[in-house]
Amino acid sequence: MQHPYTGLPARSFWRTAVAEADPAEAGDLWTPKFGIGQDEPVITAGSCFARHIGPALLQEGMHWYDAEPAPAGLTREQRQARGYGSFSFRTGNIHTAAALRQWFAWALTEERPPDEVWHDEDGRCHDPYRPTVEPDGYASPEEVLLARQATLAAIRRALSEAGVLVFTLGLTEAWQDTVHGTVLPMCPGTVRGTFDPSRHVLVNHTAAQAHDDLAAAVALARAANPGLKTVLTVSPVPLTATATGRHALVATTYSKSVLRAAAGQLADRLDHVDYFPSYEIVTGHPYRAASYESNLRTVSADGVAFVMRHFFQALHGRTSPRQPAARSQPTVIGEDQSCDDASLDYYNPGPVPPAG
Repeated sequence: MQHPYTGLPARSFWRTAVAEADPAEAGDLWTPKFGIGQDEPVITAGSCFARHIGPALLQEGMHWYDAEPAPAGLTREQRQARGYGSFSFRTGNIHTAAALRQWFAWALTEERPPDEVWHDEDGRCHDPYRPTVEPDGYASPEEVLLARQATLAAIRRALSEAGVLVFTLGLTEAWQDTVHGTVLPMCPGTVRGTFDPSRHVLVNHTAAQAHDDLAAAVALARAANPGLKTVLTVSPVPLTATATGRHALVATTYSKSVLRAAAGQLADRLDHVDYFPSYEIVTGHPYRAASYESNLRTVSADGVAFVMRHFFQALHGRTSPRQPAARSQPTVIGEDQSCDDASLDYYNPGPVPPAG
């Protein structure tokens, strides 16, 4: 008898594609919708996992476009501490689809960002929407807003000149400022600012909301650059903490499931949007959490290299993921402090003593 499953390739069946396959040999997890030229400008943004993509592109000899390079004379540590070189523009981590839409709307003058500035105990000024990119702060509110305008200009420049945007979704939980109607990158009071329960409200985006924000962000970008293509990914890095009251594992599963659904739906609907399965490559059944450090959160350098090998091999038509690839970052033991939300672990009281 003939039916739709007759003659499907091995990759279509769990037994042959997963259960009986060597995980290291799974080389057909992604079939790119479109190519990326060796010299085509690629811009990257998103969660902390996204910071590995730019260096990996450079190591592959491709064109990662840094639209907001660091001033001359800074050491590598100073560049990293001040938010340079992690993404194509100095926004810091963009964890949610809502935040991506917000940055694009501000950069393309569809909306105006608030002029509010936070002050620390030393009187230094900080940007509420980039609280970690300049750890020592600025001398005045004017400097904060000028620096933000420089980043918005970099976003405009990046969107207008890029051929491909790679965006990595990280979270569904976000803190909304009800006064301005904006989303903040972190809960006020954790790293900077002061938490006001009457003003700062936790929102946990649904798949529909994440999809709509992604679609709006892509539409804004395409209005500025009609030829721009987008590759969406979902970060395999779990939540450091959740404010929903749920167990962290349950909250992480919800968040990643929502983001995976939203990204997949948009990629299925639009020819110029694709989905790359970095989340599945790290968290999938065959890999048995082998790509994580001992904290089960930080993705190891070998894990990052494994993900990027899949990306490049699919892009360049190769078949074996065993080919060596340079590591984009040294191995990190313990919490990855380049992730903005890693600071939330500071509030962890430690192991809960056994009952009784």
